[in-house]
Amino acid sequence: MPFKPVSIRGTRREIGAALGKLARPIMDAYFDQSPTWKALRPWRGHAYLDALAQAAQLRVPAVWQELEGLAEGLRMAPADVLLWHCRGDLLHKTTDGCTSIAWRDAEGVRWIAHNEDGDPWLYGRCHVVDVQPDDAPGFLSFYYPGSLPGHTFGANRAGLVQTINNLRTRQRHAGVPRMLLARAVLDCATLPDALALLRDAPRAGGFHHLLGSAHDQRLYGVEATPAACSVAEIGRGYVHANHMVHGGAARQPQIITESSRARQSQAERLMDGWGGNASGADLIALLHDTDGALPILRRAADDPDGENTLATACFRMDGGQVELAIYDRQSEPVQRLTLPAGP
Repeated sequence: MPFKPVSIRGTRREIGAALGKLARPIMDAYFDQSPTWKALRPWRGHAYLDALAQAAQLRVPAVWQELEGLAEGLRMAPADVLLWHCRGDLLHKTTDGCTSIAWRDAEGVRWIAHNEDGDPWLYGRCHVVDVQPDDAPGFLSFYYPGSLPGHTFGANRAGLVQTINNLRTRQRHAGVPRMLLARAVLDCATLPDALALLRDAPRAGGFHHLLGSAHDQRLYGVEATPAACSVAEIGRGYVHANHMVHGGAARQPQIITESSRARQSQAERLMDGWGGNASGADLIALLHDTDGALPILRRAADDPDGENTLATACFRMDGGQVELAIYDRQSEPVQRLTLPAGP
């Protein structure tokens, strides 16, 4: 069954090793065709990577243990695994896209939905993992081969939901690599815990985090960059593609691709047409919209950002639990999962 969760349990290092073993069969072929890996290789041995490693070991030591285990499972040099996880912190433009939306319906049910856009070569080669560490709530997440989960879409057993969008910032500051920080969010028990982590940790790169919870009526969009952490509490609805849109974003240097601009504009237009009534089906219809030369659902072989939609997720948060439906470019889900969320 597509996206049937792969169960992974144990210590942090054991979890990393299992993730690495899961990805190992395709990593050589993945890297051989990846322009991102080619662009990263000149950074091998750079002292700046040592600074990022030190920040990660200090701020998110448990996640660092997973990274060490991942290198073991992949049978790769730990320095290369770290380099791969720093791709968005080192390169201003990578093949990571995504569109996220949040909605609060008339009954107070919270919805978060997300298109996971990435390297087209990965279509059909990714997994969903059910990770249960010994010392944290555990979570479900989409898993890119060879990258710790968390920088895509996921939810943990404390009821926290997170989706991630790439921000192409033109800044580099020594800090925690953005992918490791996103993974650490899935260890948080509450929305305030997640916001505090994103605000307080030094950030090496830029991500947009869309956050919700089964135990909290609030929804948040967070633009976390090396220079600032902008937190927006969401009212009824909210859309985010791959560039900063919060107040003050114009003062931060960034790359805005034509695809990101088009998806942001079209998603806002479609959401404006909902009025006060929408449900999960409407969120999926929005994310599967194919209007225009640069549509929200991305399937073109000549996509200008080198990205295609690999999966679509829709989270429903209500009654102390999280329901997740995963779609494969079709109107009906290929997987439905319920995550009972502890307090």
